Amino acid sequence: MSVPNLKIDNLHVSIEDKEIVKGFNLEINGGEIHAIMGPNGTGKSTLASALMGHPKYEITEGSVMLDGKDVLEMEVDERARAGLYLAMQYPSEISGVTNADFLRTAINARRGEGNEIPLMKFIKQLDKKMDLLDIDQEFAQRYLNEGFSGGEKKRNEILQLMMLEPKIAILDEIDSGLDIDALKVVAKGVNEMRSPEFGCLIITHYQRLLQYITPDKVHVMMQGRIVKSGGPELAQRLEDEGYDGLKAELGIEDEAEEQEV
Repeated sequence: MSVPNLKIDNLHVSIEDKEIVKGFNLEINGGEIHAIMGPNGTGKSTLASALMGHPKYEITEGSVMLDGKDVLEMEVDERARAGLYLAMQYPSEISGVTNADFLRTAINARRGEGNEIPLMKFIKQLDKKMDLLDIDQEFAQRYLNEGFSGGEKKRNEILQLMMLEPKIAILDEIDSGLDIDALKVVAKGVNEMRSPEFGCLIITHYQRLLQYITPDKVHVMMQGRIVKSGGPELAQRLEDEGYDGLKAELGIEDEAEEQEV
């Protein structure tokens, strides 16, 4: 299997005629984990939703290529089949559809007609991943996210990630609201996925998740674009100093950012 590549070039994204992402550039290869940090309202979640094709967000300029193919020409389901995955900040609840049925349907949609995963193989894989994530087996028969705690929803997103095995995963604040035990389980799942066939973009406000998932590169996003990149030490600096020192260093005014939609 070839090493995947996601290349985002000069991306501009607007919502209701207000530009949120303003010239974003990033390249992620298989085997790499990138982290994006930044204050509220700088466009991080807007970026994630736009990459997966959320209809509310309008891409006005730029390109997104996955393995040389134009992502922006694809529908949402085509992006998923091509190998993109988004772990959402607020996963939806779907009554009447069990986790197991949802996962098997999603896997078969990616594999294509005539190449469906055998039932026993699916069950064995699901049991193995659930054990790794310390998820009770009855979880598979619960309706998708219905009545789940915040931690259960986030574990479920990582379970889906591990079962679907995408080329590039975007984790939008997967650590939000998690206690330390749940945080460690989420990190365990992501670290288990590390391989040359898998690249990951983690969007987070906090350095604490990066104590358990060591990123190859850390990027700071302000004013709708990346303003500084570095290694894991950059995340620690932000944890220690906040964003004010970096703003002063880069000459960025401390403007009042509006909350992302």
